[in-house]
Amino acid sequence: MTTLSPENSLSARQSASFILGLHPFVRTEAWKFLTGYFSWQSSQDERLTVDSMRRKNYKALCQMYEKIQPLLENLHRNFIETRNNIARDIQKLYDKDPLGNVLIDKKRLEKILLLSYVCNTQAEYQQGFHEMVMLFQLMVEHDHETFWLFQFFLQKTEHSCVINIGVGKNLDMLSTLITFLDPMFAEHLKGKGAGAVQSLFPWFCFCFQRAFKSFDDVWRLWEVLLTGKPCRNFQVLVAYSMLQMVREQVLQESMGGDDILLACNNLIDLDADELISAACVVYAELIQKDVPQTLKDFFL
Repeated sequence: MTTLSPENSLSARQSASFILGLHPFVRTEAWKFLTGYFSWQSSQDERLTVDSMRRKNYKALCQMYEKIQPLLENLHRNFIETRNNIARDIQKLYDKDPLGNVLIDKKRLEKILLLSYVCNTQAEYQQGFHEMVMLFQLMVEHDHETFWLFQFFLQKTEHSCVINIGVGKNLDMLSTLITFLDPMFAEHLKGKGAGAVQSLFPWFCFCFQRAFKSFDDVWRLWEVLLTGKPCRNFQVLVAYSMLQMVREQVLQESMGGDDILLACNNLIDLDADELISAACVVYAELIQKDVPQTLKDFFL
């Protein structure tokens, strides 16, 4: 890759991440490039400088939060409610491995989530963020890395997992995609299965993490989303592929909305590579057709 231009080198690295996946030994460092925490063209000295800057900025945000916390508690009812929601969600997390070893620090996790809520006005706290940030905490060593990786992940994926920004759009485009590629299934979903697709919002809010059998599978899919390959908004093709897994059962049993949702919720322990491959097949089928402008603008 050293013989490629910077632009082609970047594309090649992203393509390799997309096609081959990342080895666990390099995941921590590679994610800093995929998210934009570091520039692909940066030198080691530049990366040390950037990391130091991000550490200082995180510390400054923490100090700011400590100063304004009393004001938030007194004047903003939503702050107290959100803080309580975060505390409840974190308590539900199972923080130990099968051998009883502690995996995460819940106090540190709570602090990062509160800071993210206060500082990122675009992405208010929602259920699911606690599990997402937990995976970042498992990946890296320091709190400033966890905080910034989460912020950059949200930006790089166009806030697709945020309820008031991307989730509704994802669901609408998923319905449009089903109508275009699978009219028979779409007809059933609009009739007896009405409401089923809109009820799949947890897939997007949790970024599919509950569908997989391991954290490595979750990271594998997220890495693909970060590459932007083979297209933008790949998460909707993933959701379409998951729906196709229950399609035959839904049509044969003429399922209603609640039963469809139950069948979809039973899609667990999936293999990330198989699901990614299935979604790529859908993309290959899509680009061979005369795609409506709405889908073209969303994916291409």
